Amino acid sequence: MGSFDGKKALVVGVANERSIAWAIAKRLADEGAQVALTYQGAVLEKRVRPLAESIGAAAMIPCDLSSDAEIAAAFTQLGSALGGLDVLVHSVAFARREDLLGDFVATDREGFRVALDVSVYTLVALARAALPLFEGRPGASVLTLSYFGAEKAIPHYNVMGVAKAALEASVRYLAQDLGPRGIRVNAISAGPIKTLAAAGIHGFREMLHHHEEKSLLKRNVTADEVASAALALLGPLGSGITGEVLHVDAGYHAVGM
Repeated sequence: MGSFDGKKALVVGVANERSIAWAIAKRLADEGAQVALTYQGAVLEKRVRPLAESIGAAAMIPCDLSSDAEIAAAFTQLGSALGGLDVLVHSVAFARREDLLGDFVATDREGFRVALDVSVYTLVALARAALPLFEGRPGASVLTLSYFGAEKAIPHYNVMGVAKAALEASVRYLAQDLGPRGIRVNAISAGPIKTLAAAGIHGFREMLHHHEEKSLLKRNVTADEVASAALALLGPLGSGITGEVLHVDAGYHAVGM
């Protein structure tokens, strides 16, 4: 028996087979969870549908996270497909390419708005929409994905670092709001991993090399390692943990020099 037998999960942010969100979704399914995935647009649907079919996903739901109406419709569909929800995984981030190439001080109002809306507010909107489905499901849990750029200035991370800092603050405030309902909210701050989103960061190869050289374990982490930590936080092993940002980065965050 898997540790998520009988549990119902929604994973938002799967882009392809290299996504951290996909590693988490696959592990949840392997552990017995009924998993639903979302996608935005025809291009992502073509990438995500074969993955969903490979794990026997309970639902593939279209959802443009910039639209409150689409989020509401997606959760109506999710309720019909699953009948409830125990796990919500948010792995969504976006900033305009030009805002990751230049200086942070050059970020204009629209670039700032887009980064914070997509990368942060979507967590709040999804958590709120999930509340009716969480009711009566003891041990419900929410998880999002962050990065060390929330804590320290990272070259070329720019407005995304500001967004991740806001995301981590949102985790704490959501944990405060939802704790009395028995719902836990946590984040994983993962080390750099080659994903579709990472491809938009200028100098990402150098970032990987630096992380490998300076981390305490002298290596980079894998999506599967992040997924293992995610399952620990989402399941019964993490029952006493909320409002936490867990680093899964081979010890890089602990290094001073």
